[in-house]
Amino acid sequence: MVCPRCIDAVKGILREMDRPDADVELGIAELEKKFSEKEIQTFQSKLEQKGFDLIFDRDAELVSMVKSTLIKYLETIEKEKNPPKLSQFVSEQSNYNYSYLSKVFSEQKGSTIENYLIELKIERVKELLGFKKYTLSEIAWRLKYSSVQYLSNQFKKVTGSTVTQYLRGKNIKRKVRDQI
Repeated sequence: MVCPRCIDAVKGILREMDRPDADVELGIAELEKKFSEKEIQTFQSKLEQKGFDLIFDRDAELVSMVKSTLIKYLETIEKEKNPPKLSQFVSEQSNYNYSYLSKVFSEQKGSTIENYLIELKIERVKELLGFKKYTLSEIAWRLKYSSVQYLSNQFKKVTGSTVTQYLRGKNIKRKVRDQI
């Protein structure tokens, strides 16, 4: 689960299963009472119908938690004047050592935590550009890029196209967060 709509979808499934007591957050659902094997199969089936996966593997669970934490970090970057360093934020939010999480994330995803954050940031840039409310300078400032040039270079590296090409609609689509 990587967005509020995802949380609502999972809560809806749990209500359908008469389990409204669940505490659902980004990437995690905690139940007061364990599911039976049949309930797990039903829950997994309903999740898959909505495009979600039920995770049992500890490393996959950690990766999911890191992804959720990075989404929170991106929100923090935009809201706070001086946000914490990425490693500090992830460690504090997860109660895990950043080096350990970084190792697990890289092994599972074949990419680094930092690269995943860059992809999230570029998707946010696309979203903000779509509003046609902000200049590229304002977007760079909001997302704590050191310069517009650095943002532009990173955009091209990730998407293969320039910001101008994106604005002209040159075959660059936005990605859904859980597909990053």
